Amino acid sequence: MQDISATEPTALKASLLGICPRCGQAPLFDGYLGIGKSCAHCGLDYSVFDVGDGATVFVILIAGFIVCGAALVVEVKYSPPYWVHALIWLPLIALLVLGGLRLVKSALMVLQYKNRAGEGRLE
Repeated sequence: MQDISATEPTALKASLLGICPRCGQAPLFDGYLGIGKSCAHCGLDYSVFDVGDGATVFVILIAGFIVCGAALVVEVKYSPPYWVHALIWLPLIALLVLGGLRLVKSALMVLQYKNRAGEGRLE
């Protein structure tokens, strides 16, 4: 059996590509946002990772900050009609949220693995 730690990808590479943080060979996701059960290559159990709503909260706050700030600037400088705002900002919101959600979810999962984070327990 090969030494898996020798082929372990960096946290940045594993997060950006959405690959297993241990071997870097198999995807983390089963579908676009669904987390797989385990790595098909090294057998790492993905059920120990729990990102919860953290990824969603990060993406909503970041996308909201970008879009609200840009919309305010456009409104003050150009005062376009409301339909122009909808035409500009609704697609941007969709792109930021759908593009960022997979990336942030992957990053949180990889960082949990790299830092050996576990569920907090009281003894």
